[in-house]
This record gives sequence, structure tokens and C-alpha cells, in this order.
Amino acid sequence: MKDWKPEQLNKEQVRAMASDYGIPAIVAMLLSIRGVDTYEEVQGFLYDNDELEDPFLMIDMDKATERIFKALEDNESICVYGDYDADGVTSTALLYDYLSSLGARASYYIPSREAEGYGMNNGAVDKIAEKGITLIITVDNGVSAAEQIEYAKTLGIDTVVTDHHTPPEKLPDAVAVVNPHRADCMSEFKHLSGVGVAFKLIMALEDQHLDIEKLLNKYSDIAALGTIGDIVSLTGENRVLVKNGLNAIKNLQRKGISALLDTAGIKGSNKLTAGRLAFTVVPRINACGRLELSEKSVELLLTEDDAVSREISQQLSEDNKIRQQIERDILSQVLLYIEQNPSIKYKRVMVISGEGWHQGVIGIVASRVKDIYGKPVIIITTEGGSAKGSGRSIEGFSLIDAITSCSDLLPHFGGHPMAAGLSIAAADIEEFSIRINRYAFEKGDMPLPTLKIDCKLNPKFLNAELAKQISMLEPFGAGNPTPVFGLYNMSLRTVTPVGNGNHLRLTFERDKIPVNAMLFFTTAEQLPYRVGDVLDLAVTIDINEYNNKQSLSVIIKEIKPGGVDTNIVLNENRLFEKLMNLEQLSPQQANTLLPAREDFAVVFKFLRSEKGWSYPPYIICARLNNKRINYGRLQVILTAMQQLSLIEYKNTYNETVIKLLPTEGKADLNSAKIMKQLLSYIN
Repeated sequence: MKDWKPEQLNKEQVRAMASDYGIPAIVAMLLSIRGVDTYEEVQGFLYDNDELEDPFLMIDMDKATERIFKALEDNESICVYGDYDADGVTSTALLYDYLSSLGARASYYIPSREAEGYGMNNGAVDKIAEKGITLIITVDNGVSAAEQIEYAKTLGIDTVVTDHHTPPEKLPDAVAVVNPHRADCMSEFKHLSGVGVAFKLIMALEDQHLDIEKLLNKYSDIAALGTIGDIVSLTGENRVLVKNGLNAIKNLQRKGISALLDTAGIKGSNKLTAGRLAFTVVPRINACGRLELSEKSVELLLTEDDAVSREISQQLSEDNKIRQQIERDILSQVLLYIEQNPSIKYKRVMVISGEGWHQGVIGIVASRVKDIYGKPVIIITTEGGSAKGSGRSIEGFSLIDAITSCSDLLPHFGGHPMAAGLSIAAADIEEFSIRINRYAFEKGDMPLPTLKIDCKLNPKFLNAELAKQISMLEPFGAGNPTPVFGLYNMSLRTVTPVGNGNHLRLTFERDKIPVNAMLFFTTAEQLPYRVGDVLDLAVTIDINEYNNKQSLSVIIKEIKPGGVDTNIVLNENRLFEKLMNLEQLSPQQANTLLPAREDFAVVFKFLRSEKGWSYPPYIICARLNNKRINYGRLQVILTAMQQLSLIEYKNTYNETVIKLLPTEGKADLNSAKIMKQLLSYIN
């Protein structure tokens, strides 16, 4: 469960925008929520498809182009030095292809994730030097490679850096450092991915001959994939690149991408969105970099041979299947570890380590576990005495700041508020977990995982035309998320299993208006609600196209009992977690959790009438509708009953089992360990 946060609307402003700018009310509302409210901003967001800043507003762009032109004139050997993820791969392919089109003696180098790690390294510089290369152009890396760039100098190699990562205080002594995040960079748009910066470099190299429409037509497909893959904000210049890129991808102009669409099963789809590419094509590009070397992905984007493109795309799909299996295996091990060590799920920051987990996928696993438990997660893989970790966070808690507080334990670390990586001695992992959790404790209450609701929607307004109007805001992604609507007080009327029983088609009704909605990856047995229940739905809407007919598609993101305040429920849960984490509670907090004997009786009677329970515990609160039994107090009751052997109680991420056990006589409820702990805070 997430904390549902309906956006606050200025209705008068929305009405004025719709009237003055000639746009549908729903579009005006969504733009207003996204901070796009002036006429110029609205025009730019909806209609300007080729508006990109002057590339020379980026500091050092003049130095970069000057050095590259000199290399071209002198017929120097140039190496494009990339990275192994989708952003790095697309950056490499884009710049290499462009330089080759100018007749440059160009090559490219992408380091191995396993053997070399991220960024430049001296071993790679040696290999490049042996080939007689005199100019390295980095893409999606380089801003932190001061030592390696200095070493390259000693070998007679100049370096031009193009990057988008946060620069260190002291920049490397390169010929040029092109990075929008430099404090002295005059460019207004700061959210470019690595491939976005590479595209701006190409614009600058075109200079007087720049035909932006022609350039977008040629390279926006590659730029779009890298931009989507790097999960940067799909606003401003990124929006231009992705919007144009999606059109180019739909036109199947690049053989490698066309082959990828084919193997992903989405070739010819009328609904080719940024989100769909993010879940199908991007992982295939990333897969070989996670498992081995990324050259295959670069070659795929560059080849003009149908047979080669088909062969490589099949290889990448197989790599992706292997990656998925490795990911599933590690995830199952992590979740089993949590089940066997339940105290870890009460920590503010979950730090979990294992021997020999594949370094290339632990970040994905961390993201999965973070989504399940709604708190920051760091997954660490150990090999001998050394270890490497990857973490993901929730909005409002800076993971890189937390990791930095433990920097004396970490030979290497880096990242940003939502994701970070680190190296650590295996012997220091336990101390690291203690220290980062101490940091989180000292920062105060942890933020709650949130679900932003763009607006509450009356079901009478749900139709295909509304979905078409919303599509004006595409492409959706980071910075411009797919709109989420709240349908409140909806009565559940029918439950129909579909897709071999793995998904559900649910019919709801309010004010005699029926609404059909899909709930994916939930069986009828797993659905904790009954026909007749009044529920709140968080949904996205889209257009289904089948046999040349269009219909409305309503997809459920989350569902909860009607009227339940998710903020209250989640805060009650956090209070219970503090108790289980042995944190000191105030008498007032302890009283909030402390149940009376009659509360135990109410819950026991309910469980007996239901013959146990197999759904999330918070549903019990909704069923009881008892003002005294809040979610935190209910968890105390269930834990105490388990400790007193009154029930069998198992509550994991995907399974709840509560069974009544045979008992004799009355139990001393206050003798339960958890009750003693609570009473100690009060007395």
C-alpha cells in the first residue's frame, strides 16, 4: 500500500487555461499539475517538436568541436569511450555513426561491467593507446576520470568529456568538459541523458550546416532509447528527442531497432509508447552489458544488414531471458532471507548481502524489494573478502547522503538521491548496516511511499474521448508520469478471471454507472474483496485498439477499502515497525498501539467467524470497522496472539496465513513479549 496523495488544483486557473489556450479541460488540468501553465510553456509542451537550445550555450562545447575538427583535418584516430548501459550504448552508437559519416578514423570502446567497472580505467587507456588513437571522446562518463585522463595525456592522448553525471568539485584536466551540470554551464535544460549530451555535440559539429529536422530524423530513434533507458525527466529537450524518436521507431527506419521490436513482440503495434519501450526494448539493450560485453548492442544499432540485426536481436533476447532468470533467482533468495530474518523488514534501511550474486542485476533486485516494502534497500554481493552493493531509495530520503555518512567504510561509492552504488569490505557490511540505519534514525521519521493521484474522477466522465485527450501529453515517463485517477466509492459487482486465471476483469458501479477495469497479476483467490464491497481505485486509462475498433481501457494500479485513509494506516504501520525495531516510544505512542482485552476478543471472534484469514491484515481493520482497532494495534494483537500460541501467523510480502490454534483456558494476554514491551514504555 502507498500513501494516496490527490493533487491540489486551482480550478479557476484550469478553466482559464482551457478557455484561453483552446485545449480540453483535462489537458489543462494535467498541465497545470505539472507546472506548465503559461501560453508559451503549453505551446512548447504540446506542439513544439524540434525546439532545442543552441548547443554552444553548453560550456566548453566550442573547445570540444575545435579539437574534434582538428582530429578530422589531421586524420587522427578517434575513440568514442562509452558505458555498458542503454544510455552509454546509444551514446556510443550515435556519436560513432556520426563521426564515421564524416569520414573519421573512428572506433569505440565500452568497458566490461564485471572486469573493469564504470568509466575510464588505465588498462583501457593502454589498449586504446596501442591502436594509435590520439583523441578519446567520452560519452555518458568521464567527468570523474581525472586520474585516467591525466594518464592518457602521458601517452599522447587528448580527451574530450561529454557527460551528464554530477561533476566533482575539481574537473578533470581534459581538452573540454561538456556537462550541463557544471555550475558555469549556461544551458537552461539540465536533465539531458548521456545520449542527449552526445546529440547536442553533433548539433554543434553541424554548426552552420545544421538541419535540425534532418538530424532528428536520422538519430532521434537512438537518442530516444537512451533517454528512456536512463529514466531522466521527459520534459524540455528530452521530450523533443523522445517524441521524434518514437515516430522514427514506429517507421522502422533502423534495422537493428526494427529487429528488437520484432523479438519483443511489439513490431507494428499502434501503441508504441515510451513506457512500453522501457519494459521491452531497453532491457534487451541492457542485458548483454549486465552479463558480458555491450558491443553486441552497439553493433545492432549500427548494422544495416537484415540477417545480422536478426541474429544479434535474438542473442540479446536470449541474454535478457538469462538476466531475468538470474534476477528471479536472486530476488527469491533475498525474499527468503527476509522471511527467515523478519526483523530486517522493520529496519529503516534494508541492507541484505549474499555470496556470489551477479553484480549486474543486484540494482534491479534492490528496486523490486524497495517496491515491496516501501523503504530504501541496498543489496550487496560478496566474493571472498570484497563486496559491491547497489541501492534504491524512496522519494524524500537521499540514499547518496546516507551512504556518504558511512564513507570511511567505503573505498568507492557514488550515485544520487534515488540510486547509488558502493564497494565495501565484506567484514564491514554489518557495521555499515548499523551506521546507515543510525543515520536514518537521526534524520527523523522516514517518508512514506506515495501514489500521486492527479484528480478524483466521476465515472460518468470515463470514455474513449477522455483517453484520446490525455494522449496529447505523451510521451509519459519520469517528470511527466502517466496520469493516475482516483475512482472513489465504487461498488464491486462482478469478478471475472481472464488470462488463464492470472488476471481479473472487475466490474464496478457508482450512481448506476458501470465501469470495467483490469487488475493484472491477481487471481480470484488472491483478491481480498467481495462482491458488494465499496472500494477506492487508483487507475490509469488508455485506448484499446482491436479490429479497427477503439474502446476505453481502465487499468487498476492500486485498490483499497472505500474511505480508508492510507496516510493514517501507513503511519500506524511505521509506529508498529518502530516497536518491532526496539526503538524507544513515548507513552502516547505506546498507548496508540496498546490493545485492551476486549480488542483481542473482537479480533479473535472475527478470525473464528472467518475460519482464519489469508489476506493482507489491514483488510481486517476495514472489515471490523472498529474505531479502537487501528492497523498498528491490530498488528500488536496478532503478534501477541502468535507469541501466546493462540494463532499460527505468517505475514510475508505475498502471503498471509492466520489460523486459530486449539487452546485451553484463558490466556494472560499481558504476558506476551510484545505486550510487556509496550507496557514498559507506559510504566
